[in-house]
Amino acid sequence: MPSLSDSLLSQPNFVHFWTGQIASSFAFQMLAVGIGWQVYDLTGSAMALGLVGLFQFLPQLMLTLVVGHIADRYNRRLICVCTRLAMAATVGILAYGNISDTISPNMIYTCAVMLGTARAFEMPAGQAILPNLVPPELLSKAVSAIASAREISVIAGPALGGFIYLLGAPALYFTSMACFLVSCCILFFLHYNYVSKEKQPVNLHHLFGGLRYIKNNKLILGSVSLDMFAVLLGGATALLPIVAKDILQTGPWGLGLLRCAPAVGALLMSVYLARYPLTHSVGKIMYAAIALFGLATIVFGLSEHLLLSMSALFVLGASDMISVVIRSTLVQLETPDDMRGRVSAANSIFIGSSNQLGEFESGATAALFGTVPAIVVGGFGTIAVVGLWVYLFPSLFHRNSLENDNEPTNPT
Repeated sequence: MPSLSDSLLSQPNFVHFWTGQIASSFAFQMLAVGIGWQVYDLTGSAMALGLVGLFQFLPQLMLTLVVGHIADRYNRRLICVCTRLAMAATVGILAYGNISDTISPNMIYTCAVMLGTARAFEMPAGQAILPNLVPPELLSKAVSAIASAREISVIAGPALGGFIYLLGAPALYFTSMACFLVSCCILFFLHYNYVSKEKQPVNLHHLFGGLRYIKNNKLILGSVSLDMFAVLLGGATALLPIVAKDILQTGPWGLGLLRCAPAVGALLMSVYLARYPLTHSVGKIMYAAIALFGLATIVFGLSEHLLLSMSALFVLGASDMISVVIRSTLVQLETPDDMRGRVSAANSIFIGSSNQLGEFESGATAALFGTVPAIVVGGFGTIAVVGLWVYLFPSLFHRNSLENDNEPTNPT
């Protein structure tokens, strides 16, 4: 496991959790290939592909307050186990639809909603449980190692899924379901010292606690909003098919290389950060990384050569990973444990909004002004956001270390 340092290898609970995350990530990445290919095969519509993503995101948006409350009130390990069981069952429905020849776009959309609902509960619970598995001084390394697992699956999962799909859609779905079940079993036996918390009344004040905490903590608000607007404006990856075909004059193989490039950059950076965690000037490094993200986006937009475009995307992925690790670590360390579920749920909305709305923004801007102007303007917009955020959130810019010096107060 190249992404795990010796200090993390001495944490058996984390290794257990990391392995479960690998299995679950591979399951989801393979599943995404199968669903995307099949829905397009059934409909021939690009809009249908967009609807699959939308139907997965909407439950996360609508359930934000509920899932954060549940992650703070109940056993996070069991939440992860139950949600992955639900995802395995959903994939089983897709497999059955193919075997019985009853598969349809509506069935896929329904399963997309079910998957989105399960992931809405899983994400805050999975993020909030991590600080309970490692000591605070290892959290940054742990976040980097989890990011490594995710990027490995992003690189290898779609390729593996595409290969398995050659054997038929049922083979892919059954493989994905098996990976979800393996992950479920691994987490079921995870040693997690859950302590039942005092039951707080379920009211709007409590449910909005995560959003209110982010609003009142300038450090967290600055980090999550900076990352959100940077990805929202600089989300050029949604336009990769157009760039590959119309600008670079390459085929599907070139598109595959372009899609892999940012993931490879992110993977290598996460491996580096897992072994050599950031120890000082983390605020300045975060701002610099996002500025570099914007600059790489501009280079990618102006490039007319495949290798240069791949290099720009490689830098883009690596710089984004620096921001992700810093943001994720700060959010977890600055948040009291009894609020991590609600804060993680609120944070997931920032992340989901930047990814989903970023794709929409890139597509709409490209339709209005053209592909190259859309990408280049987005890159300049990202750099402008960095400058504005230095002024709006100076405490984040001057943050020196990831570890918090004082125990945060709970504003709820």
